[in-house]
Order: sequence, then C-alpha cells, then structure tokens
Amino acid sequence: MKKAFISGITGQDGAYLAQLLLSKGYEVTGGVRRSSLNSMFRLEALDLAQKVELVSFDLSDPYNVIEIISNGQYDEFYNLAAQSFVAASWDVPMQTADVDAIGVLRILEAIRKSSTHTKFYQASTSEMFGQIREPRQNEMTPFYPRSPYGVSKLFAHSMTVNYRESFQLHASSGILFNHESPLRGHEFVTKKITSELAKIALGLKDTLFIGNLEARRDWGYAEEYVEGMWSMLQASTPDDFVLATGVCTSVKAFVEYSAQSLGISIEWRGTGVDEVGYNKKNGKPVVVVDPKFYRPAEVDVLLGDASKAEAKLGWKPTINVEQLCHMMVTHDYDLAKKSI
Repeated sequence: MKKAFISGITGQDGAYLAQLLLSKGYEVTGGVRRSSLNSMFRLEALDLAQKVELVSFDLSDPYNVIEIISNGQYDEFYNLAAQSFVAASWDVPMQTADVDAIGVLRILEAIRKSSTHTKFYQASTSEMFGQIREPRQNEMTPFYPRSPYGVSKLFAHSMTVNYRESFQLHASSGILFNHESPLRGHEFVTKKITSELAKIALGLKDTLFIGNLEARRDWGYAEEYVEGMWSMLQASTPDDFVLATGVCTSVKAFVEYSAQSLGISIEWRGTGVDEVGYNKKNGKPVVVVDPKFYRPAEVDVLLGDASKAEAKLGWKPTINVEQLCHMMVTHDYDLAKKSI
C-alpha cells in the first residue's frame, strides 16, 4: 500500500485528490493548519473524513515540516497548501511569500535531507504567466507574474525545478489553469457568481456585485485536474506540465452560462465600470460592476496549452465550461433552497 501526504487536504483540490488516491488503494495522510479544522465540509461532502488521517501541518514552521516528512517517509507528497486567494495576496504579501514560496523550499529541503525516495508534486499556477508573453501559454512560455501570489508561486516553481536538477529528486510541478467545482471556496469569483445567482433565483438576494467582467480565463473541472496531478508522479521522469482546457471564457460569459441554468436571461447595458446586467424577464438589475473588486494589477487573459500533458501523461479534460457552470450553480441552488 502506497503512502501519500496531501498538504491542504481540506481545500477543493485536496479533497478530490484524497478521494482519487483512496480509490487507488493509497493510505492517505492530510496536513491541516489548526485554523483550517473548521473546513472539513469538503471531506465530509465526499465521505472522506473518517478515511484519511489528519495531522497538524504548517508550511511556516520548518520544524513541523521536517518532522512530518522525516517521520512519514511517504511515497508521494502533494503540496496543495497555500495562501491561494490572489486578491488577498496584496493585503498579506509577506505571509503569502512565507507560505507559498519559502514554505515550499522547506518541504524540498526536508525531502532532500531525510526522504529522498519521496516523489514531490508542487501546485504551480497559471498566475505565474500574468501579463502574458504568448497568446497560448505552455511549459516554455516566459513568466511575468502580476501579484504577490504569482511571484511567490514562481519562486516555489523555480525551486522545484532547481532541486529536481540539482539533487535528482522526483519533483514535478503542475502549472494548473483555473479549475473549479461545487467545492470551490466562496472567496473565488466563480463560486461567488454561482452562489449569488442561486440566491437571486430563489428571491433571497437582489444583486450580484462583481469586478472585471472582461477578464478571460481557461476554466476546467477540478476533479479531472487532480487526475493529472497523480499522473505526474507516476511518470518515470519528473517534469513540469500545464493542465488546461485550451478554451478561454470571460467572466461575463461565466455569469451568463450560470444564469441560463437557472432560467435567467441577462441583458447588458453600459460599458466598463458602468455595465449592468438586467433580468430580461422583469427588468431588474441582476449584475452590477463594483470597482473595489478590481485587482491593483489586472491579469486580462490566460489560455493554456496542455498538449504536453496529453502526449506524455494521456491527460485530457472532458468537462466544458458550460457543463461546469451548470454543475456549480445547480449545487448552490439546491444548497440555498435547503436553508429556506
């Protein structure tokens, strides 16, 4: 029985990855910050809470990191823990850097010194591309991060490459483009859209306030993306892989797809910060742009090229963005309806 450790197991990706590994016969241990113990709802939703071992794990504590890795001697270590909300990284840049950048270095050092057989997966991000240098981003596209989050993740990504090449560790990075699910946190724009629209459809709320409607992202389904993570650590040679759908969708279109699943048709009037989306049926404003939700430095477009992952790992997504919106907003509608 293989032993795997998942940091950030209470997050969206951590829960889905735990489910996948358990289905493959792994013994799964999850690292949890003390403040995340109240986030067990994802593991509970997938009926995993009693099937994994949870231990205290804090990327900002080097002694804790060393102890967990040295004592555990895991076959695979998936680092999904992070300060993962881009907007918050401007509010807490030093905390973001300590956890997302230096925290990964602490893991790599611990593996190098006490558990060299452990295969390591680092959760990198499309936010490292930032101000894009090419229309479609792949593993060879230059990075240009536009937030403390992106900069910190780039440090961690580069260190993973460096330790792989310098110490022959089986260390791979997954450069994942946006991936969502019903288990997504409410601080993310996709979940905000689907949960707020569900409440509007039920008459529990009047308006969705949102930031840049023209931002465009490559959105996929999280449960499929964790399969790519696992595949990277099964490869004989460690490497870096982009996981993406290859389809770019605006925030506005994400709103429209989600609203359509609820029977709401939106008519847009105005432009930029003055743009408002009205319910065609009753003429009421449903979506209003609020400049306070704009980023200090916007990332306008991200579009991934996952051809390397398809060729070398056999990984290919199947859920499109319309299906994803329907899945998320239906889940949120049913959840909100239960609270009435």
